[in-house]
Amino acid sequence: MIPTPPMLTVSHEVINQAHALENYNAYSRNLPLQEAVALQGAGWAQDWLIARGAEVGSAEWIEHGRLANANPPLLRLFDRYGNRRDEVEFHPSWHECLAWLKRHGCDTGPWADPKPGAHVARAAAYVMFAEIEDGSLCPTTMTYGAVPVLRHVPEIAREWMPKMLSREYDKRFIPAAQKKGVLIGMGLTEKQGGSDVRANTTRAERMDDGSWRIVGHKWFLSAPMCDAFLVTAQSPRGLSCFFVPRWTPDGRLNELRIQRFKDKLGDRSNAGTEAEFWGSQGWLVGEEGRGIPTVLEMGVYTRLDCAIGSTGIMRGALSQALHHTGLRSAFGKLLRQQPLMMNVLADMALETEAATALSMRLARAFDAQEDEAEGLLRRILTPVAKYWICKRCPTLVAEAMEVHGGNGYVDEGPMPRLFRQSPLNSIWEGSGNVMCLDTLRAMGRHPKSVEVLAAEIAPALGKNRAFDAFVAKLKAGLSNPQDIEIRGRDLTQGIALAMQGALLLCHAPDAVASAFCATRLTPNHWGATFGTLPAATDFAGIIERAWPGA
Repeated sequence: MIPTPPMLTVSHEVINQAHALENYNAYSRNLPLQEAVALQGAGWAQDWLIARGAEVGSAEWIEHGRLANANPPLLRLFDRYGNRRDEVEFHPSWHECLAWLKRHGCDTGPWADPKPGAHVARAAAYVMFAEIEDGSLCPTTMTYGAVPVLRHVPEIAREWMPKMLSREYDKRFIPAAQKKGVLIGMGLTEKQGGSDVRANTTRAERMDDGSWRIVGHKWFLSAPMCDAFLVTAQSPRGLSCFFVPRWTPDGRLNELRIQRFKDKLGDRSNAGTEAEFWGSQGWLVGEEGRGIPTVLEMGVYTRLDCAIGSTGIMRGALSQALHHTGLRSAFGKLLRQQPLMMNVLADMALETEAATALSMRLARAFDAQEDEAEGLLRRILTPVAKYWICKRCPTLVAEAMEVHGGNGYVDEGPMPRLFRQSPLNSIWEGSGNVMCLDTLRAMGRHPKSVEVLAAEIAPALGKNRAFDAFVAKLKAGLSNPQDIEIRGRDLTQGIALAMQGALLLCHAPDAVASAFCATRLTPNHWGATFGTLPAATDFAGIIERAWPGA
């Protein structure tokens, strides 16, 4: 008798697949961030940041980030009896994320506990959190930027500042007077104006009790469950800034009506809305008719966070790529050992380290509030860093997604979420052209800022020929007023690259600085894609620095 062959019951075994990146320390595995934190004056925060890095990299917090985005908010316009409510219902993981951010002072920590390096330490924590969840950073950032504006208004600051500085997150939709901690949002953009807030049509009229009655709309009102908003509206003396709480002092819902949610490309965990003001009660912030300078004071801080947040997204994408290529094999080797893949990974690591160095240096300028030179550097470097880092972010994330092959395109993993999030910071708080025009404006109104910038770059001169030639060309371009506006992007990009090159030449290993200068600063040598570093590059050394102990 011929024996019957055994029946096959298993189609295949899963092999040569990477496991999820989790339960790692997002700070300990990021050597460039550690060095930048120490260099920029926050070395005292190393132990605190190591603890935060362990939390952020844990499976628990990675899952919170996933759940907050997989379960977007719901709009509750009315209660069950038909009363107007305009409430937004969030998934519990969204609240957990905001609680973490508030607990660790990522909103107002540098104001609550001011010390040298406080803004740098906060920026480092912000970078790490951006790797796992970004929507909750929106109200965090707006609250951060609202502090320097509202502390100049004693009658508002007296009541609101203690709860803004609180480390307690209170998710309840109740009047601020009854809460343990509050968050502040803002509403600037209108349908007809976009970035041109002078075109706003929302109106404000003064009432007998000293408050203002506001009527109009906002085309974008993010994080509508914030406890109050800074809003622009036209008053008799021109565009002004107003403080509009969700609840009035007598405990009634203010007449701020949500019209609908924005159906956004990304940022799914956060509620972006269109809103109307039906006679909302507000209070003047700053001088009447000077609304733009008032909100720009807030905007300086929120633009810093755009650069920091994009740095975090880039680092998250790089971490995923380095992890994946260290576990997946192809053509007889680990992907990370394949020469061409090593070129791609090292190139992305250079870009991320340069972004880290620039964003942390900028954060240090926010620590030195009373230093004139740092103030001038802050004024010119904020739009520069926001423009360049945010512009580079989507390109890098797309490359990191490709590293994963088809798995990178599937929403079960983190890459699609990072990719959808990657363009936002380039648009939010002023698009690329606005940032370039603001850079030119800073140079025009504060000519000494160019001298401060030159002094910042000077220590790196003489260390690299390509760098020296690049800086000489940049200086010539900056000193030539002809057609300067049409050259705005080229000049802004040049400032960013010169600053990054200077920081790396002075403080990074030679392998990193030399590879950066040989590509980013040398004509005709920078490829249109990642992975075009010169053959003499220390690929293994750069990769090990970006992902130590793999």
